[in-house]
Amino acid sequence: MLLAAALALTATVAGSTSASALSSPPPSPEETATGEMTPSPDGASPSPQGSPVGPGCSTLEGALPGIADKPVASALADVPDLSSLAEAVKQAGLAEQLNEADDITVFAPSNDAFDAIPQDARDRVMADKEELTRILTYHVVEGRKAPADMEDITLKTLEGGELTVKGSGEDLTINDAKVTCGNISTGNATVYIIDKVLMPQ
Repeated sequence: MLLAAALALTATVAGSTSASALSSPPPSPEETATGEMTPSPDGASPSPQGSPVGPGCSTLEGALPGIADKPVASALADVPDLSSLAEAVKQAGLAEQLNEADDITVFAPSNDAFDAIPQDARDRVMADKEELTRILTYHVVEGRKAPADMEDITLKTLEGGELTVKGSGEDLTINDAKVTCGNISTGNATVYIIDKVLMPQ
């Protein structure tokens, strides 16, 4: 989920388009009373339906049940295979804003995806807060996306660029990254773990 106070850092990089997605309006009376989400106007699933899907989900079974009620940045930090992403989010100063975002989808590169980037390049990006923010917000889109919502479509990211999604079901690619485990539910986001770090154009 891709920020409170209009996410000043992201707004500087991606413009004002991200502000509405990452603010947290108070829950409607209906939400407060029932605890249920009503469908979002853009047609995205109000909450993920069904179980996580993908060839890599079996290795994550121990971690996934414990993150279902946690906001997304906190949830990422609790999944061992996403520790590099969690550290990058912290380094960019985005953890609080992502935790307060309202219904987002996060494409989360695994530790192996980060490890595939040469160490000097990783160190350079981690030291550049603006560039790191730009890269991370390229991995976030508005709305909770179920696998059925993403069959052969183009998604606009909070960074302002676009992601090309191909395939269906358990066989999804985001640009040139494969989804290894998707439709993972957290308190305010749906997460898809991918095998490459996506780079904005």
